[in-house]
Amino acid sequence: MAPAAIFLALFLVWPAVRALLIAFQSASGDFTGANFAAVFHEPDFTLAVRNTFLVLVIVIPVEVTIALVMAVLAQQRLRGNGVFLYFWTLPLAVSDLAAGLIWLSVLTGHGYLNSLLQDLHLIRHPVGFLDYNNLAGLVVSVVVAETWRSISLVMVIVLSGVQGIPAELGEAAAVLGAGGWQRFRHVTLPLLKPTLQVALILRTTAAFQVFAVVLVLTGSAFPVLATKAESWVYEYHNFQMAAVYAILLLGLSSASTLVYLVTLRTPRPVFQP
Repeated sequence: MAPAAIFLALFLVWPAVRALLIAFQSASGDFTGANFAAVFHEPDFTLAVRNTFLVLVIVIPVEVTIALVMAVLAQQRLRGNGVFLYFWTLPLAVSDLAAGLIWLSVLTGHGYLNSLLQDLHLIRHPVGFLDYNNLAGLVVSVVVAETWRSISLVMVIVLSGVQGIPAELGEAAAVLGAGGWQRFRHVTLPLLKPTLQVALILRTTAAFQVFAVVLVLTGSAFPVLATKAESWVYEYHNFQMAAVYAILLLGLSSASTLVYLVTLRTPRPVFQP
């Protein structure tokens, strides 16, 4: 365990401690709590928190639901399963920034989607999906791009859990008269709790830190906590305020992890013969 412990200490624990110290320092190096007060009174702070949670509460249920459906379908041994899984996991190789640029080319005023809709004579003028005053369009655009980028990871984790469930359990339930939905609800889903716990922890932590997709698609029109931290560093060169946002993101991610660990905890006897 020593190499893993050293790696975590150097690249996780120490940076977190340094960020915490910087968050409580003034520009002159004195310790103060004024940075936190300044962040909480910042005009865009409430908006950034709202947008972050808005994306999170939409993306997480959508991704988990689609991943569950795709994983169950992949288990049915249908023709073309291998090709389907290959194309479904392609977004795993795409970076956040590349995903944002791909969807920017699709959703911009002169992008592929508007061009297609105009060619089909469904619209006369381009739709401003990414207009700064179109909140619904911005939210949908970010959700679609972020879901497309990261759902492959969720599906791979869920699929591994589905494949680990003994087929005999489903067959026994079918013999006892359980239908497809009943087998999924009372056999597959309960045994997937540990797998779903891992998927939700990883995906929720990443959703709190969503950055490149939002920055590319919306710029400053749709601020989230991660983009606010970036703006304080690169636009205002204020590392103290950026560190406060980083600590806030760390706290939210840690709190969500604790919630999942408690609410999706599975008693050990369930997995013992």
